[in-house]
Amino acid sequence: MAKDIPPTLLDLLTTDHIGHLATLRPDGALAPSMTWIDWDGEHILTSSPVGSHKGRHTRKNAPIALSVVDHHNVFRYLQIRGHVSAIRPDVDLAFIDRMAMRYLGHAYDDRDEIREIFEITVDHVRARGA
Repeated sequence: MAKDIPPTLLDLLTTDHIGHLATLRPDGALAPSMTWIDWDGEHILTSSPVGSHKGRHTRKNAPIALSVVDHHNVFRYLQIRGHVSAIRPDVDLAFIDRMAMRYLGHAYDDRDEIREIFEITVDHVRARGA
């Protein structure tokens, strides 16, 4: 239910704020990771190299939890529960290049990686500071 993300907090998904993503390992334990994130108007997007732990976890246990805290005001945040609804290739590293420009100011360095993009459908949102 993407409409539950307050428009006044969308900047947390579209600027240089780091997402804290939790996936489930096959043994049921949580696997937290910090990740670059984006918003396409319907889904939260993130990526990783093909074969990564994050990719393996989302294939076997698609539910995720994501939090994003405003690095200028810790009382502005999003807490999101959702699920990975699609995985697609990052053709020509276009997505990770866009994220690297946002977060680092230059194109992604590892040009030999094969990467994939995870589309996360939002199921529940808790927000503060909207």
